[in-house]
Amino acid sequence: MIKPLPKIVDLSEVEPNTRRGGDLRAMLTPTTVGATSGFMGVAIIRPGDRIGEHYHPYSEEFVYVACGQLEVDLDGEPHPLRPEQGLMIPMNMRHRFRNVGNVEARIVFHLGPLAPRPALGHVDTEETEAVATEPAEREQVRS
Repeated sequence: MIKPLPKIVDLSEVEPNTRRGGDLRAMLTPTTVGATSGFMGVAIIRPGDRIGEHYHPYSEEFVYVACGQLEVDLDGEPHPLRPEQGLMIPMNMRHRFRNVGNVEARIVFHLGPLAPRPALGHVDTEETEAVATEPAEREQVRS
């Protein structure tokens, strides 16, 4: 049996996904590190931006707020989320994140177990217009 090797992935190595709002970076995944039980990433949400409503039919989602002020709608009911808070979202629960503060918000998320195929793991329940962010602008926001 081949023993898996640990692998470090830097945020800058992962392409941003802005299709659903925010800047989502799936960092530790089956593709990037050979994960078999779930995946972990970071969401960067600018003031006034959001991650559109969706749900995960095969996975629970665990969220940790690193910085910023957010509201999360859980099956349509809003809840405040502040730095250093964690949230567990059960399978099939619709959720949407909104940055309600005036600074960039960052959340770390983990989903598990994995869906049978990646395309089955995420179901959008609303359209979200992606916010274009230039690389230089992202670097300025991080500083």
